[in-house]
Amino acid sequence: MRGRTVARLVLAAAYAFAGIAHLTRPAGFLAITPHWVPMPELAVALTGVAELAGAIGLMIPRLRSAAGIGLALYALCVWPANINHALNDIPLGGVHLGWWYHGPRLALQPVIIWWALWASGVIDWPFRRRR
Repeated sequence: MRGRTVARLVLAAAYAFAGIAHLTRPAGFLAITPHWVPMPELAVALTGVAELAGAIGLMIPRLRSAAGIGLALYALCVWPANINHALNDIPLGGVHLGWWYHGPRLALQPVIIWWALWASGVIDWPFRRRR
């Protein structure tokens, strides 16, 4: 199996897992949703649906590029929730995660955005296809 295929399968599995979590256990996601987000319950549910749709789209060749772009935009749009979680030290299940978690999590968000674009074939950077 090629690297891009493995990356796509892992990403699809991660987004499917996260999508199911958003829909079945929304409390943690609601806790980190910034106060300025309107209708947070609906926003969390819609993010779960978006994650599931993106995961499915990654597996369908004619939808793959659109899914990759959608998941990249999704990851960009939920970054404020991750920043809110970190800056306000919001506990999840009574646990304060600290900067050992938040620092890498925030720093990896651009990697997740790139991963969605690369795994879906939207971009080749930094790996150019050989002709």
